[in-house]
Amino acid sequence: MTPDAAPNRGRLVAIGRPSWTGRALWAGLALYVVYAASLLDITWQRFFAGLGHGTVFIGRMLPPDFTRWELLVSDLAESLEIAIVATFFGIVLSLPVGLLAARNLMPLWVTWPARLIIAVCRSFHPVIVAILFVKAVGFGALAGILALIIASIGFIGKLFAEAIEEISLKQVEAIRASGAPFANIITYGVLPQVLTRFIGFCTYQLDSNLRNSTMVGLVGAGGIGGTLFAAFQRFDYDFVCAILLAIIAVIMIAEVITTRLRASFQ
Repeated sequence: MTPDAAPNRGRLVAIGRPSWTGRALWAGLALYVVYAASLLDITWQRFFAGLGHGTVFIGRMLPPDFTRWELLVSDLAESLEIAIVATFFGIVLSLPVGLLAARNLMPLWVTWPARLIIAVCRSFHPVIVAILFVKAVGFGALAGILALIIASIGFIGKLFAEAIEEISLKQVEAIRASGAPFANIITYGVLPQVLTRFIGFCTYQLDSNLRNSTMVGLVGAGGIGGTLFAAFQRFDYDFVCAILLAIIAVIMIAEVITTRLRASFQ
């Protein structure tokens, strides 16, 4: 055993063993979880009763009813269009916002407003934003598109800014030293280092917008969500099952396409 082995061995043991402070924090967290569950009326009796009710509900959903497939296809197509349009404009707007929010390229007086915009866009769930836009522009796909654009700016803008902050500045400084304008610095010094990650962010946001486009429809923002909500209200559970299966199929197909798209840029 080398002379440094014993101290290192003691250090490893100390790292692996949680301190009393850590144990107290974990114990406090466990106690709070039990306390919060008691306040929220979470009981095993309700859980097992819910399993029975869920079994009955699933039995009423089967077999799925695809007789109204034309309505199903048209509403799914609208949800797909909402997701694609919102993702496109969200990406276009996220590029400058994320760039302005990067603290290694921009001064503080520029990054703070950009980060404030990102924080505001990330503060609310897309359904809440969709409710606001439904009140502003009325029912329909426009409200859903605007809501998902806001969500896209919040997600892509934040991750794009963080990706820029992690780049190597050597390439940026080399291009800047050659006297290149700022646009060339971004084009040749920044974007090549973050392009692969940015493609991944965009494809993931497209997946997210496909899911959220069904949710914003529940509040009247267009797409298949409105039809799903109406079917629930009519107790038309076999058609509800058909809608859910169709949504799952669309999401799975989109996952395959986006995975191949990400692979083509690597």
